[in-house]
Amino acid sequence: MGRIRITGMNSGLDTDSMVKELVNAYEKQGEKYTKAKTKTEWKQEAWNTLNGKIKNFFTKQVDKMKFSSAYSKKKTTVSDSSKASVIASNSAVNGTQTLKINKLAKAGYLTGGELKTDAKGNAVTKNTTLADLGYSGGSTNITIGKGPAAEEGHDFVANTSKSFEVSGDTTLEEFAKFVSEAGYNASFDEGNGRFFISSKESGSANNFEFISEGGGSTIEGLLKLRETPGVQGGASKIDGEDAEIELNGATFKSSTNNFSINGLTITAKDVTSGTETLSLVTDTDYDEIYDNVKNFLKEYNSLINEMDKLYNAASSKGYEPLTSEEKDAMTDDEIEKWESKIKDSLLRSDSELDTIASAMRQSMLSAFDIGGKTYSLSSFGINTLGYFNAADNEKNAYHIDGDSDDASTSGNEDKLRAMIASNPEATASFFQKLSSKLYDAMNKIQGTSNNYTSYGSFFSDKKIKSDYEEQEKQVTKWEEYVAKQEDKYYKQFTAMESAMSSLNSQQSYISQLFAG
Repeated sequence: MGRIRITGMNSGLDTDSMVKELVNAYEKQGEKYTKAKTKTEWKQEAWNTLNGKIKNFFTKQVDKMKFSSAYSKKKTTVSDSSKASVIASNSAVNGTQTLKINKLAKAGYLTGGELKTDAKGNAVTKNTTLADLGYSGGSTNITIGKGPAAEEGHDFVANTSKSFEVSGDTTLEEFAKFVSEAGYNASFDEGNGRFFISSKESGSANNFEFISEGGGSTIEGLLKLRETPGVQGGASKIDGEDAEIELNGATFKSSTNNFSINGLTITAKDVTSGTETLSLVTDTDYDEIYDNVKNFLKEYNSLINEMDKLYNAASSKGYEPLTSEEKDAMTDDEIEKWESKIKDSLLRSDSELDTIASAMRQSMLSAFDIGGKTYSLSSFGINTLGYFNAADNEKNAYHIDGDSDDASTSGNEDKLRAMIASNPEATASFFQKLSSKLYDAMNKIQGTSNNYTSYGSFFSDKKIKSDYEEQEKQVTKWEEYVAKQEDKYYKQFTAMESAMSSLNSQQSYISQLFAG
C-alpha cells in the first residue's frame, strides 16, 4: 500500500523530485534484470512454438510413414456410380467383381387417412380431441411395436413394443407426441389433415404396427391409421424392408443400404434393372501413395525451412527489450519492429536447434539396400535444388521431379510415380526404412528426461524455465532493494526537515526574547 509523504515544509525543497532522481540511478541498474527476464520469456515462447511444430511432424507424418498401411491404399471403381459407391480398405482383394442391387432398404412409413372434419363438422386441427372425432370410450392403451402385427393376435418382436394411454381428452398433437416418445417419427399435418409416422431406422426388423387394448381397432380406425382398401384418401402403409444385393452371385441383406464385405464398404444407391450387372474394379491406389509421400516431404520442407530461418537469423546486437519509458517515446509500429528484430533472432545459432535440424538432415540423406539394389531419395527423383539454386533458408528442402505443383521441377521426368507403379514393394520398403531412420533420430533427442529437458521435448524446457524463474527472483530482489533505498532517502530528508523545524523554533524563541 502506498504511503503519503508530506515533505519540504521547512526546507522548501522538492524532496520528492530529489528522491526520484537519486532512486532513478538504481532503477536504471535494475533494468538489465527485467530485460534479461523478458528475453528469456520470449525465447521460451519461441521454443514452445517450434517444439509444437516438430512434435506435430514427428507424430503425424514420420510415425505414419513407418507403417505399411501408408503404401497399401486401395481404391475401387464402379462402372455406374449412380447405382453404387464403394470404399476399399487395405485388405480388399485386387481384381474385378460383379454386383447387382435387387432392393434398397426402406423405413416403415405410415401416411394416415384424411381427417378433414370432426363429428360436428368442424375443421380438424392438432388441438382436436378424440372425443371431438366421436370416441366415447374411457381410457385405453395403444401399443406400437416392431414386427408383423397387422392382424389381430400376432405378437410383436420381443422387447420392442411400447404402450401409452389415451382418452377422449387426448388431442391429436398429444397422440403424435406419445408416438414420438415411443421411439418413432410422428406428426399431425393440419394442412393435409393426416398423420405422418415412420420408423427411425430402415429394414424389415424395424417395421411397426399399432394395436389397441383388447385387440380392437377403434382408435386406429378413428384416426384412420389403418389401410382401407378401395377408399380414396385412405391410409397408406409402406413396410420396412431390407436392402438386398448380389456380389459375385452371392446374396447379402442389410437393414441399411450399406454393406461391409471382404474389405469393401458398398453403398447401394439404386436398383439395377433386369440382367444389368455392375463391375467393381479394385486396385492399388497409386495416387494415394504418391500423395502420402508428397505430403510427408511438404511437411518436412516447411519445418526444416523454418528451422534454417531461425538458426540463420540476422543478429539483433544493440537491441534490448524496451522499458515503459522507452515505449512512451515510440509509436506502436516502431515498438513492433523493434521487438520483432529481437524475437526473430532469439534462436540464432542455437545449439539445440542445430542438433535436431542436423539429425533430420542426416537421416534424409540415408541410403538403403533393397533386393540387392541401393536406393536413396534421388532414386525416386527427389532432390534438393542445390546450394546456388535454392532460395535462402530453403537449401535443405526436397523437390519431387514431375510434381505439377512445384515450379522448379514440374518439367522433369516423374520418377516417383513411375516407381510406385512399377515397383510398389521397393517404394514402400524404402520410405518405411527412411521414416524409421528419421523417427529414431528424432526420438533419441526427445525421448530423454533429465535435469534440463522433459520427456517429449526437443529443447531444454526445464532449464529455460529455471532461468526465467531465477531472473524473476532477481527482478523482485532488485525492486525490493530500490524500495529500501527510496525509504532511506526519505528518512534522511525527514530527519533534515525535523532538524530545520527545531532550529526554526529556537530562532523564533530567541527573536521573541530580544523583542521583549
